[in-house]
Amino acid sequence: MELIAHTPHAIDLRTTPVHLGLGSTARTVEGFAWDPAVLHAYSAAVAADGAEGRMVTIIDGDGPGDHWERHPAGDELVVCLSGSVTVTRAGDGGPDRVVLGPGEATVNPAGTWHAVDMEGPASILTVTAGLGTDHRPRTDALPADHAGASGPRPS
Repeated sequence: MELIAHTPHAIDLRTTPVHLGLGSTARTVEGFAWDPAVLHAYSAAVAADGAEGRMVTIIDGDGPGDHWERHPAGDELVVCLSGSVTVTRAGDGGPDRVVLGPGEATVNPAGTWHAVDMEGPASILTVTAGLGTDHRPRTDALPADHAGASGPRPS
């Protein structure tokens, strides 16, 4: 995994995320993978950006998400590019669901547990404050706590 400041070619956000950092920098994350070792290397490489760092990526999928996640360092923007997606957030009064179609977006507030379900083939673009992201396996139950401690997360 390596951060590259000025990539002279087109970037496929499905395989190569972009990290937005301090000083309005944008660096491609070459060699990225949703693998614990790569995620650890990425976190270490961007640690100086703190809570202001953001990862921009496109995720394609089909079907229900397999995990809950939360981003304690900041809000997350989720944009539906194609298909239909449902973003479910854990709330004190039960689940809050937002259905998105192409061109529609929602913001997951900092620290809020959420999951994304794709209704058939779909694509989303996310802008995520990754510092301290936490994950839990997805079950039918909402996470019991709605805020609190965080840890590493392979999204």
